[in-house]
Amino acid sequence: MLPELLQGTDAGGFIIILDAVSYSGRPLLRSFINAALNREEVVNVLGFEVSEEEIKDGLNASSMQRLHFHNGYADPLGWTEQPPFTVHQFSLEELTNVIKQTQQHKPVTLVIDSLSWILRHLSPPAICQSLQQLKKGGAVRTIIGLLHSDMHQQGTVGSVCHLATSVVTVIPGLRGDEAVAKTTRRSKSGKVMQDEEIFSIKEDLTVTVQSKPSHPGTMQTDPEEPEADPTANLTFNLRLSDTERKAKEKLALPFVFSKEKKTALLHSGPGSGRILYEPDANDDYDQEDPDDDLDV
Repeated sequence: MLPELLQGTDAGGFIIILDAVSYSGRPLLRSFINAALNREEVVNVLGFEVSEEEIKDGLNASSMQRLHFHNGYADPLGWTEQPPFTVHQFSLEELTNVIKQTQQHKPVTLVIDSLSWILRHLSPPAICQSLQQLKKGGAVRTIIGLLHSDMHQQGTVGSVCHLATSVVTVIPGLRGDEAVAKTTRRSKSGKVMQDEEIFSIKEDLTVTVQSKPSHPGTMQTDPEEPEADPTANLTFNLRLSDTERKAKEKLALPFVFSKEKKTALLHSGPGSGRILYEPDANDDYDQEDPDDDLDV
């Protein structure tokens, strides 16, 4: 999946490279810049964390005329009288004007290095709104941003990543020249695809996918210990054998009446006893007051 993203098949997308202090995602970001230049696209870089020389190091010199670096590294907060580019210019109107000035009737890719710097100085809702408007406005073909996950709260990272069509999380590999890319890609239909690849970056900034982990998307976990049987050391048996279970099923419970028993109780047969009472003359029985003989 990583080679497909580098080839630029995700037109109109928003790609986030998510890294941490354990592994920097900037080499992969520069590989995306190199791939876009090789497709003869115009690349606008909003640079806040590293200088222009570091961004351009290793790129093809013949394509430098299509790379435009907006220097937010020299004076990111606008403390001088004429700053080249400041973080406060990160808005739909300002970015659209900047892109139009460098447009050469070719697809435009916007690279943000990095979103973390902008999030430190602007509110996350304002940044998300600008990114969403820029993505739908049609001024750029693709937006690629670097985000340091360990510099922000998880909710902030999740809100920004929710806008992205692809999130590439990079972590160090087993070897020094290797890294692992965990890619989550969401298509226009809403389908979510995930992939995990081991890659390396050469000196010319080309990315080589070497292999895939044996179990993509899973982590090695310790084998679960078998649960202890609480009935193992009892002095009596709580389980029934097959013979005991069959005998239990055949046993008629005292409070369960079969059809024959119900018939025998409701319909008296021959030989059954009955009690007959015939009042005599000495019985003082008053129909209107049956309890008259009681001393109450």
